[in-house]
Amino acid sequence: MTIKADVVIDYSGMTCPAPLLGAKKILDDLKPGQTLCLISDCTGVHDDLLTWCTHSGNVLVSATPQGGGVAYLLRKAGKEDKKLTPHATLDMRGISCPGPILEAKKLLQGMKSGEILQLVTDCTAARDEIPLWGRETSIKLLDTREIATGTYEFYLQKS
Repeated sequence: MTIKADVVIDYSGMTCPAPLLGAKKILDDLKPGQTLCLISDCTGVHDDLLTWCTHSGNVLVSATPQGGGVAYLLRKAGKEDKKLTPHATLDMRGISCPGPILEAKKLLQGMKSGEILQLVTDCTAARDEIPLWGRETSIKLLDTREIATGTYEFYLQKS
């Protein structure tokens, strides 16, 4: 799987904190909204990135297994990251697919056009299924954020 990013850095074979420090240095030089793909095989990087993103405002978009490591897609914080205020939140942690999508569909049907639903799920298939569902319907996927290991927030807007 190829990850599209503005910058790609490979820190395979390097231990913490080198991958995090390398990512920080690159993201500091990017413009808001630009992306960085950090490739690392260090087992501590994932938790470090989640904590750092929480404090810095940057966004860990995804963590995709790749070869013997993981490709982390990070987005530099920008104005768009501050604007997403959901009108409703649906927490579906512990429910497997298609449950999160079915419940989100029901909730979105009762929402007004333009309103935003924040869907939180730890379903392993959701990362692939929700963007696909959005493309096949009138639901716009505004953003995806990994908020904990394997737990994602999806911001869905009713068209």
